Amino acid sequence: MNDISPIVAGVDGSASSHDAVRWAASEAVLRRVPLLLVSSYPPAADYLGYGPLPRSFFVDREVEGKHLLSEAAKIGAEAVRGHGTVSIQIQLLSGPPIPRLLEHSHSAKMVVLGSRGLGEFTGGFLGSVSTAVATHAHCPVVVVRGLPDPEAPVLDGPVVVGVDGSMNSEPAIAAAFEEASLREADLTAVHAWSDYNLSTILGVGTTDIEPYWPAIETGEEVVLAESMAGWKGQYPDVSVRRIVVKDRPVRNLLRQAETAQLLVVGSRGRGGFAGMVLGSTSRALLHKAECPLMVVRSPR
Repeated sequence: MNDISPIVAGVDGSASSHDAVRWAASEAVLRRVPLLLVSSYPPAADYLGYGPLPRSFFVDREVEGKHLLSEAAKIGAEAVRGHGTVSIQIQLLSGPPIPRLLEHSHSAKMVVLGSRGLGEFTGGFLGSVSTAVATHAHCPVVVVRGLPDPEAPVLDGPVVVGVDGSMNSEPAIAAAFEEASLREADLTAVHAWSDYNLSTILGVGTTDIEPYWPAIETGEEVVLAESMAGWKGQYPDVSVRRIVVKDRPVRNLLRQAETAQLLVVGSRGRGGFAGMVLGSTSRALLHKAECPLMVVRSPR
């Protein structure tokens, strides 16, 4: 491959970030690209309110950061042992993690993060770093949740992609086909006729739509087939299953994701407008998906 942009994984020493490193290492092997592990520690300015601090305090923060990265590199190497080799680099930066990761997103193949990091309250669904990076990154972002124990079998279900028929979902479809091909996995494409729960729209419910649904469904199947056709030609090795549902794409994507190895969505949907950074479906899935979720940036 000519493109050697690295996969970047954020490291903070949490169990969730270790899962992200394992996933990122496996992805780097599949793509034959380097893996860059990044961590950061707060700059001296963040401690001004605590009064004078000895230089050893900041030296300790740096030493701790380097130790976290070294341990993460071992975890990444162990995750792919017997499956291939990967070049693992580490980088410790001073400063807040969000802008540092966003800077890397300009040149990275993708950024991979855990769903919840150190410092997040117990029971929280998603770390603030993961949310911000998924919202503003310039490359695909994968938020890893739901990986089995390292000793357990790997996830081997299909890749699932959300398709809304708009141009905004095209980058997600492209990424999903590529991932399915790399993994030799099937691809499940889910398309919802409506983004909303029809039962909540002024007396229009599912039962009201039922007599008209066969004709609507046929039309939506055409929309979905047309969205997938060009990419299927580029990836003839990928077996595609197409699913059309009436409404509530989040609920239906989550159902398919229960047995998936990866869920892929665009950063904004058919209702998105220029300048929107993250659509409602993508945002909801960030908080609820129980398998790794890839958010693919739409052109702004």
